[in-house]
Amino acid sequence: MNPKVSVIIPAYNTEAYIAKAIQSALEQTLNDIEVIIVDDGSSDKTVEVAKSFTDQRLKVIVNQQNLGVSAARNRAIKAAKGEWVAVLDSDDWYAPERLEKLLLLAAKTNADIIADDLYLIHDGATSPWSTFIQENGEYLDEALQIDLISFVESGVYGEPVLPFGLSKPIFKREFLLKHGILYDETVSMAEDFWFDVECLINGARFFIVPEPYYFYRSRPISLVRQSILSRLNQCCIATNSFMQQERVKNNPALMLALSYNLASYKKHLAYYQVVVPIKQRRWLTALREIIKNPHFFSVFISQLNNIIKRRIQYYVMGNKSVFDMSYNLQKKRTIAN
Repeated sequence: MNPKVSVIIPAYNTEAYIAKAIQSALEQTLNDIEVIIVDDGSSDKTVEVAKSFTDQRLKVIVNQQNLGVSAARNRAIKAAKGEWVAVLDSDDWYAPERLEKLLLLAAKTNADIIADDLYLIHDGATSPWSTFIQENGEYLDEALQIDLISFVESGVYGEPVLPFGLSKPIFKREFLLKHGILYDETVSMAEDFWFDVECLINGARFFIVPEPYYFYRSRPISLVRQSILSRLNQCCIATNSFMQQERVKNNPALMLALSYNLASYKKHLAYYQVVVPIKQRRWLTALREIIKNPHFFSVFISQLNNIIKRRIQYYVMGNKSVFDMSYNLQKKRTIAN
């Protein structure tokens, strides 16, 4: 018989973390699972760590070269045999009861996709500092169904809304197979967001529950700061490309929501085209960008309160992780969008 859930773990150079991810999947209270790891051309000992587990439910697939997270996930989905597909990032982990709880809730709601809140935990910490829903100032007391337009509207970059695209859902595999849904391997950013959108366009019933069962590890990654311009530019390209599809053009509400997203990306891209050279002390470049990008001032004013708060936390309160926290959450928001 096929397993109830296929846990797919794309991995790239996470030798220090992947054992915890694998262990959390294998130690689920729901035993009827398989765990599929796709190593995406790692140059460290990620594969060795993965293969050190002897559990028969574990399968390790190795890409000889780095193909990207979408290709790695697609390879795992094609190998999956479970009724449900659950994604787990190789530096994150599950609470022991996660899959069992989500499947019970999926049965009650007749869901095709179901997600939970995320625990946010600093690398090396012993307990979470918050959850994703709490951090966004939201409150849920029961399962919430998310429709296509609400999902897209929740993904506006820089807006104080709860971006559902940051969740880590589990998917009914029969639904994915029926509609031929895979990750878009031409999109190098926001692959989770577009995958979920594809499901919703095809009529998926998507629910999010208030309980957190997924631990998202917050790690300081300098590349987040260095690549913000590239990330936002790619998000603009992907959104604009998606809007050219006839099925999207024929949905006015969806076009409106995506247009608002695209405008927000462009506005923040203008902002960072000034901020990045300022941080690099390239003053003439920054000045030229200010002249070219009047949106800089509106975004700067909207961000000023948070900028001041972060600096007070860092310089006065001595919270040295505040910028890492901020950048990791910003990274998550950019990816989801």
